[in-house]
Amino acid sequence: MTAAHDRPQDQPQEQPADRPQDRSVGPFTPDVVAQIAHHMNDDHAADSLLICRSLGGAPAASAARMTGLDADGIDFAATIDEAEVPLRVPFAYRLTERAQVRREVVRMYQEACAQLGVPARHAES
Repeated sequence: MTAAHDRPQDQPQEQPADRPQDRSVGPFTPDVVAQIAHHMNDDHAADSLLICRSLGGAPAASAARMTGLDADGIDFAATIDEAEVPLRVPFAYRLTERAQVRREVVRMYQEACAQLGVPARHAES
């Protein structure tokens, strides 16, 4: 009997840390994720950087770009010491629809500003 047969069926199989997980599960298709990433990277790069520095635990980050998301969190590539480092910031709750993404990212931005002592601007698109 192999180890896989010894594991109860209700426990998920662990994935190696260096293997990306499928982030298209849930309400966010690859097209939706690409649209959100395009918007975040084109219009909110500075906001992403603040989120990574604060909530992402990367205070030395000099740049950040969104690389993906799923119902449980948002993924970034943060530049630290001239190298891109993958970074995941979990959402406060599991998202079930696209409209929740904006609200949650705005919340994350406002929390990051508060933690970093940076004045937050009013929410925009």
